[in-house]
Amino acid sequence: MAKVVIYCTITCPYCTMAKRLLDSKGVDYQVIDVGADASKWSEMSQLTGGNTVPQIVINDQPVGGCDDLYELENKKELDQLLEA
Repeated sequence: MAKVVIYCTITCPYCTMAKRLLDSKGVDYQVIDVGADASKWSEMSQLTGGNTVPQIVINDQPVGGCDDLYELENKKELDQLLEA
């Protein structure tokens, strides 16, 4: 199974939507709350190039945010990434 990391904040509805999609697939993932830790936000930005949450990383490859995750799902590409 893939290594999945989600950089998020507690109150972000897009973070919740992304986690729900992964939950529906039975995916284990690590959540890193960047809302209260500027160093974690900086880490997220450097790793992903993104400055909004969520930022999702699958097998050490940034895939983007919630919309990007759902786009992968709609293209039937998400399962392939998660099985790698």
